Amino acid sequence: MQFHHHGYVSGDPRVQDAAGTGLDRPADLPDEIDVLIVGSGPAGMLLAAQMSQYPDVVTRIVEKREGRLALGQADGIQPRSVETFQAFGFAERITAEAYNIGWMNFWGPDPADPAGIVRTTRTADYAYDICEFPHLIVNQARVLDYFAEAAVDGPARIVPDYGVEFLGLTVHDDGDYPVEVRLRHVAGPRAGEERTVHAKYVAGCDGARSGVRQAIGRTHVGASAAHAWGVMDVLVDTDFPDWRTKCAINSRAGNILHIPREGGYLSRMYIDLGEVAQDDDHRVRQTPIDEIIRRANEILHPYTLDVREVAWHSVYEVGHRVTDGFDDASHDAARSPRVFLTGDACHTHSAKAGQGMNVSMQDGFNLGWKLGSVLTGRAPESLLATYGAERQPVAQQLIDFDREWSSLMARKPEEISDPNDLATYYLATAEFPSGFMTRYTPSMIIGSEEHQALAAGFPVGKRFKSAEVVRVSDGNVVHLGHHARADGRWRVYAFGDDDGSRVRAWADAVTPVLARFTPTGAAQDAVFDAKVVFRQPFEELEVTSAPALFRPRSGPLGLVDWEKVYAAGPSKWTEVDIFAAREISPDGAVVLVRPDQYVAGVLPLDAAGVEELEAFLSGAFLPAS
Repeated sequence: MQFHHHGYVSGDPRVQDAAGTGLDRPADLPDEIDVLIVGSGPAGMLLAAQMSQYPDVVTRIVEKREGRLALGQADGIQPRSVETFQAFGFAERITAEAYNIGWMNFWGPDPADPAGIVRTTRTADYAYDICEFPHLIVNQARVLDYFAEAAVDGPARIVPDYGVEFLGLTVHDDGDYPVEVRLRHVAGPRAGEERTVHAKYVAGCDGARSGVRQAIGRTHVGASAAHAWGVMDVLVDTDFPDWRTKCAINSRAGNILHIPREGGYLSRMYIDLGEVAQDDDHRVRQTPIDEIIRRANEILHPYTLDVREVAWHSVYEVGHRVTDGFDDASHDAARSPRVFLTGDACHTHSAKAGQGMNVSMQDGFNLGWKLGSVLTGRAPESLLATYGAERQPVAQQLIDFDREWSSLMARKPEEISDPNDLATYYLATAEFPSGFMTRYTPSMIIGSEEHQALAAGFPVGKRFKSAEVVRVSDGNVVHLGHHARADGRWRVYAFGDDDGSRVRAWADAVTPVLARFTPTGAAQDAVFDAKVVFRQPFEELEVTSAPALFRPRSGPLGLVDWEKVYAAGPSKWTEVDIFAAREISPDGAVVLVRPDQYVAGVLPLDAAGVEELEAFLSGAFLPAS
């Protein structure tokens, strides 16, 4: 964490100085709002945290609930989400309180006594085979708390306006604030009072029954599967030996997905309630908790479950739906979108693959920096059309994966020919649920793969996969990608050639190019955070000899940033050589990374590469004033 560059800080360095709209934020909703976020779920709260980095943008978030979420329904945190938490500054803290999934065990009918179950497979979880981040379980409410902290600690000081219900909206053809939004206070002394506000953009983060989705005429496409599951968070006394290990349990009586939760005692169980008749009319949702517990005991036989407390429970029918458009202009090329849908408002599915909250947060991450870039004049409005173009295919992939996983989980023993096939599928598909299979296609913010061979380990369109490097200024081993915060900036990583001459010449040539898109009077790295990784051992390098591009001055005191110059390992503290690990050419390479951590391009360290970078930026940015 870097601070003091604006002067000495004695308090919590995570609390940034208020600026812009955060200096005198009105208690009441203003009549005109740049970004109105409807709903304070995972997508909405991440979006608020991201928008808090744009203090000159008026952002408000309204939530019908009267206060913070006390008990969340989602709990699975995939490694990509933990990586995102790192960008927002709270990965270490939330990991400390979470349950870390180290193993997933599989149980099936006992061949000696098919009425009972036995453990068939022990499987190490996939997280650390894929990246440096864990696979966690933690209450959704705590995730929202951390994002709320990031939002209020940001320069824009964003806090939710609780007790405000969304009623409807109308998008007009003209005006600076063309989205007319009707709201109603549902709590407090103003309960029942209705009012209208006008917004430049609205983000519908209001769940599966989204009023924003209905208001813009979007519909879910898909159908509910004819299968029901009970879910409960419970404190129990049990003789089941894997109570603190994630398990998929298949027996003649049905199926259970068992997930230990944070705190050492609580666990979540998804209990198979069987097929749902076509004329059920959702009556299965009235299944009492005593029946769900009875089913769980029947499936776990010969083990028993004595439930001492039920913290929460519900019944749901598996549904797989994707909205027919993620904004209000997906089928209208004549204008840019004004209203966007995120999370459950545009995709719904089962909870058993642990994807809902994770994919929803990535919706918010994708949208936030784009809104901030447009509203601060850095990017053209056409950038906003890339939100739906990028996220809708991801949602469809999620639905396809979840449908297959749910079907495998719901099988009867006689339908299973190989007792290990579920474990095999779990590991074989691990990169997708972990959040690392997403790959965006070429667009105004994703370049071509023409130069991919220069850095094969950083696939264009996929998230930037970090690796250890040595910081030249102090010799510490750090993860290169962990230094990138969710502050709306692009990252430019220059990986040096054998003797460092090409990267030095490139830095001098590219500096005026980057300056073209950096506002006059702003810090040199206000828009582009440029870093260099040399091939030479750090002991042979002097940070003061690095090109000026990688030694910018920060803050009103004009202090040099010493943390943008790195060397490859190995060193005393790491065996990792990032050049070998990420297959970087001996001629070096430039890796351009978007604010949401996706690789936008790989370019050569030469004059042609500088020209290509300038051409790319000219399409993604507006010239700075």
